[in-house]
Amino acid sequence: MAYVIGLAIGDGNLSNPNSRAVRLRITCDNKYPKLTEVIFNSIKLAMPGNKVSIIKKKANACDISCYSNKWEKLLGWQAKGGPKHKQNISIPNWIKKNKNYSINCLRGLLQTDGSIYKDRGYIMINFVTIIPKLANYVKYTIKKLGFDCQIYICDKNPNTKYTVRISKNADNFIRRIKFTKE
Repeated sequence: MAYVIGLAIGDGNLSNPNSRAVRLRITCDNKYPKLTEVIFNSIKLAMPGNKVSIIKKKANACDISCYSNKWEKLLGWQAKGGPKHKQNISIPNWIKKNKNYSINCLRGLLQTDGSIYKDRGYIMINFVTIIPKLANYVKYTIKKLGFDCQIYICDKNPNTKYTVRISKNADNFIRRIKFTKE
């Protein structure tokens, strides 16, 4: 469940289109079919009695979708409360208190709002958000796992962007949290 929460915070959204059940949609690029399958199976595991669907979109992406009235309580934000950054979402305390849950949540966050790239031959990892609390959680969790990272702030209107970057031992970090975007 911690992994699904990380995914949802990253590329997920809540809606209540029929005013009966809350819908979680996590958007995934079609160039990552294995990741789409992992997300689908993770949601199915988190909500075993609920139908999980993959809805293809025109713009080379798909939505992995599941209806449940448990989503708002589990995620800590509201379907009709506006954008996640305006609701000032954060990681639930039960995840923060457990190292394995924190790793799983971090993996979900990085797979949605993170990137792996090479700069001058070195592997780097970035995580980008406009939610300061979330950037601080990611930095704290990375440091708690024994890795160094920095937060870079780009203050442009309308939102300030926070980039958490790992530039040393990124390959070891990738192995440690099993981070992949395949």
